[in-house]
Amino acid sequence: MIIDGEGHILGRLASVISKNLLEGEEVVVVNAEKIMLTGSKDWAYAKYKQRVDRASISNPRDLGPKYPRRPDDIFRRTVRGMLPYKKIKGKESYKRLKSFVGIPREYKDATCEAIPQAEYNDIKKGIELGEISKLLGAKF
Repeated sequence: MIIDGEGHILGRLASVISKNLLEGEEVVVVNAEKIMLTGSKDWAYAKYKQRVDRASISNPRDLGPKYPRRPDDIFRRTVRGMLPYKKIKGKESYKRLKSFVGIPREYKDATCEAIPQAEYNDIKKGIELGEISKLLGAKF
């Protein structure tokens, strides 16, 4: 299953994909930087900046928790939160998920599906995951 992330809402898309992963499907998400996050830009930036800075706030010499800055990794981390990733079934499901910034060569000619229950329609406030990543300092 190949999904184009453009025009989809982050949480809704992640919940549908996590269900498909638990059923045994392999899922590939392309254009992860164009997945939308609902809410204001300031709220979204503050939420993700707090997560990224959490490691240095709790203990500056500590090595974790690590939170990603790239949009494809943020999406994978969101899906991981909806899976029982500490159990064997969840680990195996999580390994079946691939996400990419842009469209790689091997998926250039493939037909991409859209998830109708996760599409971004008639929502006034929103920001793309790629913009949040750039504000956090990601280079992609």
